[in-house]
Amino acid sequence: MSEACGSCPSASNCTTKTCPSQPEKTKAQEASNIKNIIAIMSGKGGVGKSSVTSMLAVSLRRKGYNVGILDADITGPSIPKIFGLHGKADANETGLLPVETQQGIKVMSLNLLLPNEDDPVIWRGPIINQLVRQFWTDVVWGELDYLLVDLPPGTGDVPITVMQSLPVSGIVIVTSPQQLAGMIVRKAINMVKKYGAPIYGLVENMAYVTCSHCEERLEIFGKPRGEEEANKNEIPYLGQLPIDPVLATMADLGKVEDYVSESFDRVAQRLAEEIEGAKSNQG
Repeated sequence: MSEACGSCPSASNCTTKTCPSQPEKTKAQEASNIKNIIAIMSGKGGVGKSSVTSMLAVSLRRKGYNVGILDADITGPSIPKIFGLHGKADANETGLLPVETQQGIKVMSLNLLLPNEDDPVIWRGPIINQLVRQFWTDVVWGELDYLLVDLPPGTGDVPITVMQSLPVSGIVIVTSPQQLAGMIVRKAINMVKKYGAPIYGLVENMAYVTCSHCEERLEIFGKPRGEEEANKNEIPYLGQLPIDPVLATMADLGKVEDYVSESFDRVAQRLAEEIEGAKSNQG
């Protein structure tokens, strides 16, 4: 639902596909065709949401899909670092051009526009919200099967802006086994439900770590409860992901595309299946 629709008193009964109150498409939007926009969300910080976003993009790209990442975490952007992107985004007469990773994942992030990637972003909400909108309206994304939107923690300005301003296809919720994380993530789930956006599923990150010596599975954040949480909230369960020091190292080196994980591949496959299933039900 767009902002124009959200403010329209007839939105709930409207059956038209066009609306005079909607802004005209920009040149960048005319030059782009995105089939699915998936927001990756968690009310709790520190659950590895950006890592999950990045590895889902890598897994989907390996399956042959055209993938992009919109880094909506404006004050704490980490996607370029994870992929080893240090160059600056270019622009032409049509709009901003995303920077491509080695495997062809298109990325747009504020860190690709700053003179120095270590510069702090000391902005208030309205400016941040405007930039997030511009990453949608002014970036030439081209042909994409999936655009993953990496949201900041919480249920504040940016998640609201994304759900109101972008034609979001659905949401992926990221949590961890801690009960504290579960409580805060439920706030995010309830927020999404208020906006009426479909939730494609829940991913439980940091579920366990495997000992490198004895291969024992250690549940250092407590017993995984992701499937239970998904069932309780009546949303699909996409699976659990382990803590892997190798992934942390590869992310620090900017080489996540060289990291191979069956766990991420399974989650990506289930996500693709949920999206296709949702489309079939709508059709």
